[in-house]
Amino acid sequence: MEQTRMISPMFKQIDPPQRFLMGPGPINAHPRVLRAMSADMLGQFDPEMTEYMNETMALYRQVFMTQNKWTFLVDGTARAGIEAALVSLVEPGAKILIVRAGRFGLLLSEIAERIGAEICTLDLPWGEVASLEQIEAALQEHKPQVLACIHGDTSTTMAQPLDGVGALCKKYNVLSYADVTATLGGVPVCTDQWGIDVISGGLQKCMGGPPGSAPITISDRAAEHIMARRHVEAGIRSASLTDGLRPRIPSNYFDLAMVMDYWSEKRLNHHTEATTMLYGAREAACIVLEEGLENRFARHKMASTALIAGLRAMGLTIFGDDAHRMANVTGVWIPASVDGDKVRMRMRDDFGIEIGTAFGPLTGKIWRIGTMGYNAVKHKVLLTLGALEAALAAEGFKPPRGAAVDAAMAAWP
Repeated sequence: MEQTRMISPMFKQIDPPQRFLMGPGPINAHPRVLRAMSADMLGQFDPEMTEYMNETMALYRQVFMTQNKWTFLVDGTARAGIEAALVSLVEPGAKILIVRAGRFGLLLSEIAERIGAEICTLDLPWGEVASLEQIEAALQEHKPQVLACIHGDTSTTMAQPLDGVGALCKKYNVLSYADVTATLGGVPVCTDQWGIDVISGGLQKCMGGPPGSAPITISDRAAEHIMARRHVEAGIRSASLTDGLRPRIPSNYFDLAMVMDYWSEKRLNHHTEATTMLYGAREAACIVLEEGLENRFARHKMASTALIAGLRAMGLTIFGDDAHRMANVTGVWIPASVDGDKVRMRMRDDFGIEIGTAFGPLTGKIWRIGTMGYNAVKHKVLLTLGALEAALAAEGFKPPRGAAVDAAMAAWP
């Protein structure tokens, strides 16, 4: 029988439609980041490459508002940073206390379960946050090895207050972890002030980059714990390198002890650093710091305030309470008479603007609109509001024409 000849299909060059990504992330990457990512490759131990690594560490110390020596990148999307932190902190069979008030708190449980941890939870309705009193009571009750929580949960658009959490954890000899994927670069992430031991983030939201790199910062206390679980690969082991005495981290790729050795002066090879993503992460941090952290935080707050003013002027109701609302992602109740997916489709197809749907108990009930990074600017907020107004009108909900844009402009100083 004649062998069937396989002919490879011919595909066009990638030419995605232009969109304003005004959902909960990813958002449009800053052009400077994209240009940086087009730079040529370097060898992993080229002095220029290792200097870029050192510079990236120095830049992210400022972004994380910390003096932590161990501040670097985990190669992979933001979830890689989360998994690396949890698998390196939580020993199999040890207790982890997880604050769960949205999709991403549940994700922490999913990862911890796979590690083999004993999971304890502080569960709250979606859209609420935990008080220090609730956290302390849970620490006293469960006596965990690690406390883990989400700073800004885009599934609920609420921000968990973290000031005082690190001090509580130290009081009860508990290591602390927080995910700041949705907030890093847009609202204050006060690592040293909060006293959180390990914090990880991502690029694709307020940092204004693409997904694919997870900045992380680790306290000396946590680094000591992680290094006590160190196990050096046989192929790179030398007589001067010793393993830790605590249980080995059960992941090779996400073993922070080995990744830390790679980013240290030892340059003990662990993986091939994602060079292009390092370029992008470095440039994203440069852009943040050139603008200035306080200026950047104010811009995100301004964009969110203007968006909310416009949404309320349309007669829409904002989800959650103002006291704990994220300054970069806003939830808005979908009017009962409206098909939320049809409105989103009209915005995308007619205006090239994407807003987000929701998960879990909020599925089909709220939209989530992001004002982050490169998109937290006046004209994109106004265009989003104008498009939403037109899409709502086309679906039978008649907001007062022009009121949203007028209200947003008035709210923008």
